[in-house]
Amino acid sequence: MAAFNSIIQNGFSIIQGVLPQPKIDDCLRRLQDALKNSDAAIENRQGVIYAARNVIDELPDINEIWRTPATSELLSEILGDQFVLVRTLFFDKHPQRSWTLPWHKDMTIAVKDNTLASADFTKPTTKLGVPHVEAPFSVLENMLTLRFHLDDVTEENGPLEVIPGSHLNGKVNRGEQQDIQKILVSAGDVLAMRPLLSHASGKSKTGTTMHRRVLHFEFAGDRHLDDGFEWYYQIPRRS
Repeated sequence: MAAFNSIIQNGFSIIQGVLPQPKIDDCLRRLQDALKNSDAAIENRQGVIYAARNVIDELPDINEIWRTPATSELLSEILGDQFVLVRTLFFDKHPQRSWTLPWHKDMTIAVKDNTLASADFTKPTTKLGVPHVEAPFSVLENMLTLRFHLDDVTEENGPLEVIPGSHLNGKVNRGEQQDIQKILVSAGDVLAMRPLLSHASGKSKTGTTMHRRVLHFEFAGDRHLDDGFEWYYQIPRRS
């Protein structure tokens, strides 16, 4: 109930100790193997992988990570029992390839066809071969993201920063600098957040050896989209 209330009021909640260390180690090993020489991996000129899209295609059994009692029950509480997984990403704030993100809200979703005429689904783009559009508020307000942390996150490795309650402003992203909270967590913790929560992150500190690896799962409560649009991925709670 505490997590539910925090998500409704603040736009986020931290669920501690979801993944044990052996599970994390196994996940990292399988991710490394799956993303090696994969088109889904995003890497720099030196071959350092710092992100990946379409992770579901490369590693279908990654879904076992989020199908835990704690996270499945929270998803049902927030989105209802018919929720579906609609996108999976991987981020690594690598010590050799740190990066920053400005204040923003996650408003883009993956769809099967982004060429359909619509006043609500806008700004079509294609990301690694997958069509995307900016979704309307009615879709985004019924979504939840789970970020599974595979490393400890401290001041050293560029933690995510959020503005509590900013999801209540809809799509408006002012990037206010008051009431900023840094997401400092342990490996195995999960950050549950609304996509309309304003968030940003800075670079890791110079000389750090710490990664900040995150599996990012996006879920929707509504399987149906208006104007003929369809989710690109639609993976139910139970396979």
